[in-house]
Amino acid sequence: MPSAPPEAAARSWRTNALLFVATIASIYVTWLFDMSKMRFDFSRVGEASLFAATLLAILVAHESGHYVAARIHKVDASLPYFLPMPILSPFGTMGAVIRMRGTIPTRRALLDIGASGPLAGLVLAIPLYAWGCAHSKMAPLGVEGGELGESLLLRVIERFAGPVAPAGMELSLSPVAYAAWAGMFVTMINLLPVGQLDGGHVAYALFGHKQDRFAFLVHRSMLVFFFVSIVSFVLRDLRAGLGLHHFSEAVGNSLFWLVWFEVLAVLGALSTRAQGGAAARKAEDDIPIRTRIVATISLAVLASYGHEKSTPLLWGAWFIGLGLLLAMERKSGVLRPHSMLDHPPTGAAPLDGVRKVVAVVTLAFFALLFMPTPFAL
Repeated sequence: MPSAPPEAAARSWRTNALLFVATIASIYVTWLFDMSKMRFDFSRVGEASLFAATLLAILVAHESGHYVAARIHKVDASLPYFLPMPILSPFGTMGAVIRMRGTIPTRRALLDIGASGPLAGLVLAIPLYAWGCAHSKMAPLGVEGGELGESLLLRVIERFAGPVAPAGMELSLSPVAYAAWAGMFVTMINLLPVGQLDGGHVAYALFGHKQDRFAFLVHRSMLVFFFVSIVSFVLRDLRAGLGLHHFSEAVGNSLFWLVWFEVLAVLGALSTRAQGGAAARKAEDDIPIRTRIVATISLAVLASYGHEKSTPLLWGAWFIGLGLLLAMERKSGVLRPHSMLDHPPTGAAPLDGVRKVVAVVTLAFFALLFMPTPFAL
């Protein structure tokens, strides 16, 4: 494989370094900026440093796992591109990605590359979360203003590593525990067995072409889960005699799954067009990517505003917007038969026994990390 000219390689390396430094700055800005007072609180620099060091260590381990595995299998891969996102992301970053050029030759290579990232990140995230929980403090219920999602794995770690919460109190995560939680949250998303996410790579390596059908069903189940989640929150409030006064919270607590349903549609459209050929021509009739992004952001912003000033008119407009988006998806998007989330083909030879076990364990971590409500209002 021809190597890049020295000047191009240097420019590429500088881009990775610049984005890494920008991500560090973005994490600090997000941690230090007090939204309620609209100013920076520099008394929290120590906490910000612990959070940044922990989260970046997990992300670096994750991406290094992919990079090393790609190099072992002689797949052309870039250094990690870290993605800064101050304020808008609660962590100050959207994680990191690496670019792989060409096709991955075998299912063994696909499994090694796909599984190495999540497993490497979890090697750090799990003990760091345990240590962080052991060094966390107690706070009165509700003082945090929101709740972080729970999973089976998180509950087990808290059960053995965290202090027992007295009545009326809850665990207030330390910066290290919060960063490790963020790392496991990002890993959960990456392990979704859809498209070219890490979970999609692992599932395709294990199941072959059958995975394309599984990915289609998993993606649609995210939309179903969004509606089931709203209904479950509404029914809970009705049983408690609260009526629909907390309807905005029901939508806000469930919105994550609608947003990621659309995010995966965007990623699928981009991937299909990047592959070219007949698949790309088929995608020409798809919903424009800009339309999906604008519609999804608009629904998220309107739902956030509805949490502050909830009115029947506002939620009527919100459901009309949601209905229009889903109607477009049904006519020419991901609610019709499509191949946008199909995985690119690779070698047909099945995995060996050891790699099958690794694949099953990796996908099992998705179940262990699964958070029905990642963020609760």
